[in-house]
Amino acid sequence: MSYAPFTAYSRLLRGTHEPAAAGEAWSQPRRVITTSWRRSIRAGIDPDLESAPLTHDMSHVNDARDSHPLRPLLPLLAQTLSGLTDHVVLVTDRDGTVLWRDGSRDVARRADDVGLADGHQWAETSVGTNGIGTALATRRPVHVYSDEHLMRVLHVWSCSAAPITDPDSGELLGCVDVSDTAASLHPATLALVAAAAKLAEAQLALRMHERDERLRRRFESLRGRPGILLSPTGRVIAGDPAGTLGDRVPVPGAGRRTVLRDGRVAQLEPFSEGYLLRAAPAAPPASLRLSFLGEGPPRIRHGDHERPLSLRHAEILALLALHPRGLTAEQLSFHLYGDTGNPVTIRAEIHRLRTWFGDAVAAKPYRLACPVEADFLALRALLSSGEPAALARAYTGPLLPRSESPEIRRERDELEVQVRSCLLRKGSPDDLWAYAQTPNGRDDYEVLERLATLPGPRSAAAQTRLH
Repeated sequence: MSYAPFTAYSRLLRGTHEPAAAGEAWSQPRRVITTSWRRSIRAGIDPDLESAPLTHDMSHVNDARDSHPLRPLLPLLAQTLSGLTDHVVLVTDRDGTVLWRDGSRDVARRADDVGLADGHQWAETSVGTNGIGTALATRRPVHVYSDEHLMRVLHVWSCSAAPITDPDSGELLGCVDVSDTAASLHPATLALVAAAAKLAEAQLALRMHERDERLRRRFESLRGRPGILLSPTGRVIAGDPAGTLGDRVPVPGAGRRTVLRDGRVAQLEPFSEGYLLRAAPAAPPASLRLSFLGEGPPRIRHGDHERPLSLRHAEILALLALHPRGLTAEQLSFHLYGDTGNPVTIRAEIHRLRTWFGDAVAAKPYRLACPVEADFLALRALLSSGEPAALARAYTGPLLPRSESPEIRRERDELEVQVRSCLLRKGSPDDLWAYAQTPNGRDDYEVLERLATLPGPRSAAAQTRLH
């Protein structure tokens, strides 16, 4: 079926696709497609790919189907989309891997050629702009016309897709998609696919509320056992009438401690399909001691144990120490890398830190949930007192001098300027000489010139450096 407005738009796209694929400037299509093309090109997608990659063989697909939360909703999705007899309907997981396919046999045969089939992955990072991958990337329904695909082999396909979100956890579960070998699907297709996804989410929400109600009834039957009732994902269901815990509590696992946002330490106990959160015996958490000033490698002591740190892990811990209320993965990524950061990388690094330091590094948001002693934080406190002798002893060099993190560079420069300014105004010859032994003070002309004019044994050494 052809639509006149689409015909003109298609002509524009045909003149746009080639320069876009070559990395040159192009006339912009719709904003959602322009943004998707840029993500796809940054991911290194080859427009001449012939098919989506096969990431799961059938044994893995069957296992994924059996355990996937959308499996019970397949009849509902099939019934909602049953009128689309000339297309293929696909349901994927959150990574864009096709788990189920149904629809026209003729279209399905052609779909096999490009990987619109079970076990093939349709994330943007695998095949570039497409209905499934772009809907998952943007977390909203999207229609992709034939010429809007980045891969040339898909220019005879059009698709409408909508993501499905878990109402319990807020995480993506997958995507429902309708595809066909047509320049443009009927305009109502996207609305129908979006409605199917919303119906699935409504059904999931209904089942979630039924589970919550079963848990509440069992919780209310408990007598004399104080606690707070949580869902398996950490949602607060009962026992917190004042709402002091918020909507959700991190769930580190049954029997383990967790630090609540008001600073209390609590312990999780399995209860029916969820958890009970009870006050844990007060045990002082091991402190973190960060030594990040100066030219030596960054060091950390956790309780009685000291371990070396990579620069990246030191940067993350420094940022968390500087932001005690916590940071999201996106905020950490921006502070570390600027606009080019990737939150996925941050989550992996945080996972490693939590493996080493346990509950000392908390999540949602990421924060240090234990006493923290850091040489750069102590230096900050000394700056407010304005005691030059104490500053000279505490300042052994710049904060993580090899770090290129925009936020740490800003903190490093600010500390350096304030320390230098205070010592030049009020420092004794010994204080200035101590600063002159630091990396930035060794060749500081103004500091050395001041020392050279002062009486004492430091004068000759300063004059030698000046000459």
